[in-house]
Amino acid sequence: MTTVTTPPATDASRIRDTLLAGTRFLLTSHARPDGDSLGSQLCLGAALRQLGKRVRIVNADPAPESYAFLPGVSTIEIAESVEETFDATVVLECSSLDRTGVRGLERQTLLNIDHHAGNTMYGAINWHDVSACACAELVSDLVEALGATLTQAMATHLYVAILTDTGSFRHANITDRTFGICQRIAATGVDPATIAAEVYNNGSVGRLRATGILLHQMRLEHENQIAVLTLTDAMLAEAGCAPDDLEGIVNLPLATRDVQAVVFLKESDGQLRVSLRSKDAIDIRQVAVSYGGGGHRNASGFTVEHPTTDTREQVIKRVAGALTLP
Repeated sequence: MTTVTTPPATDASRIRDTLLAGTRFLLTSHARPDGDSLGSQLCLGAALRQLGKRVRIVNADPAPESYAFLPGVSTIEIAESVEETFDATVVLECSSLDRTGVRGLERQTLLNIDHHAGNTMYGAINWHDVSACACAELVSDLVEALGATLTQAMATHLYVAILTDTGSFRHANITDRTFGICQRIAATGVDPATIAAEVYNNGSVGRLRATGILLHQMRLEHENQIAVLTLTDAMLAEAGCAPDDLEGIVNLPLATRDVQAVVFLKESDGQLRVSLRSKDAIDIRQVAVSYGGGGHRNASGFTVEHPTTDTREQVIKRVAGALTLP
């Protein structure tokens, strides 16, 4: 007989009970999915199917090529809207419902599972835990609470999520809880080195060329403490790089001693997409929030529609204000 444990929070227990009681579920996450969103969805989806549930995973955008190795990633549907009704829809790693980019979710019974600060609590049940280094930490607890068996494939999903959302275990939100989950992952036979190679060593030649162009044109501001990377569609075309083959490039300048924060500006179709990264206690999330975005203390982002000629310099100025100067 399977023993079902209770998650450490009341809302988590309610989500567990809802999933155990229902039969048909939709899983989704934010647009332009990353390792945590994909890993969390695929792991929870596998756990629910293991329990005999019917599951659809629907996202607004396809998974980046670097995650093509994930077991079951090809089963994720790409759609702009969802018309079918489910017993519940689990929205993972989204601080607000509009971040999914999928229409029709507001008609569903929403279970909101997230670890981002500033979550708008849009769900019928909200499990919000900012102490988690990745949404996958919450999914790991939920899988255990549901009484599902953590398979090697599911453990692979969890490890990719944690590896990527912690910046390869470099961000400040890592705790003993993180390594406890990783210990359980390793016990399934997952090889961390192989997974890291799949995620980080499978880039295209176009990505390599784009990296060279970006670093050659990089600006250093504020006494070399802020690195500014600017990418345009023309630069992508010159490099022969696909837009979804850029994950992780924003972190490269942080490998230097002086750089404390990175501003990555991506211009396309009248939009300015801004990715922000920082070291240690430097909170650049506040900058993203001021522009209607969000994320984490060391990794955040936002989009500006129809930016003005001053927008870029204003962003850099606000990032400078977030720095702790010597």
